[in-house]
Amino acid sequence: MLVDFSRLNSSPFAGSFYMSVALPNPGVAGRSAPSLFVPIQSDLDEVERLLAVTITSRRSCLTHLIAHLDNYHGKRLRPALLLLIARACGQVTPAHHILGAVVEMIHTATLVHDDVLDEAAVRRHAATINAGWGNQTSILLGDYLFTHAFHLASSVDARACRLIGEATNRVCEGELQQIIQRGNWELTERDYLEIVEGKTAELTSCCALLGALYSGADPDTVARMARYGRCLGIAFQIADDLLDLVGEERITGKSLGTDLEQHKATLPLIHLLGEASPEKASRLRQILSSPGNHKRENLRPFLAESGSLRYAARKAEEFAYHARAELTCLPPSECKSILELLTDRVVHRIC
Repeated sequence: MLVDFSRLNSSPFAGSFYMSVALPNPGVAGRSAPSLFVPIQSDLDEVERLLAVTITSRRSCLTHLIAHLDNYHGKRLRPALLLLIARACGQVTPAHHILGAVVEMIHTATLVHDDVLDEAAVRRHAATINAGWGNQTSILLGDYLFTHAFHLASSVDARACRLIGEATNRVCEGELQQIIQRGNWELTERDYLEIVEGKTAELTSCCALLGALYSGADPDTVARMARYGRCLGIAFQIADDLLDLVGEERITGKSLGTDLEQHKATLPLIHLLGEASPEKASRLRQILSSPGNHKRENLRPFLAESGSLRYAARKAEEFAYHARAELTCLPPSECKSILELLTDRVVHRIC
């Protein structure tokens, strides 16, 4: 269920979508991030209970390590997405609570492993697992979360295990593709989007699909919700890559500049290199390949001059626009309004 990138490139979209279209439901639009999920709060509470029960170990030596995972507790976007779509499509069932816990464990496992790959020291204003316990412990803890996730998914049915397994395979493929392409400054925008579609958007797409499927939605709605999640995930990752270049650690609460240190070609850099003259491109590759942690500062003048930051931001807005368009099949509801608003929030985190 891949995104048709050629269709996106021929879109009539122009300018900033969110500057020309009113936000949905003013009461919903004005909510802060923590209060946005109030309509599904009791369901999220049940997801939290299942998470706690599932990953608790009887071995006392692991207690402190597992407790540290509380520092990886974000906005629970993925289980919230699954639950919001379930409610917007029909109703939330016990299967949704289990699946919400499953996708959050898988997401947390990928974060723990990503911090090892990126040599990140900070995640959500706290030390990463690898910074506190080392890489071996981090890898094993990520595996621990993966195995618990699939064991829990098996309590729903074989279909859930298959769908989640397929999505996790694609996430791993995307991560592997990104690692193999490190230092490849000839990477194209299409190559980049294929990586992002695997490593990030595949899981959000799976969340959206599971939410619709287990609420009894018709096949067309299930497919549209999967596309919503995929486009939302791509928009989210582009915005995240922008944050890595221009964000502030005290605000984001995580290590920044890791993409540059790991020689990852993200969309702003791909655009910058593509627009540069041969002489300037040579200078840029020199900066990108140089040792040291001053790459962000050295690149900022080039990024500002080229318009590459704005180009990437507009691409994120395009994907958010297409995500929102998939929601037109849903009847009006508070949860639908929140899903619409999420297409704005994931992009404008960079502001």
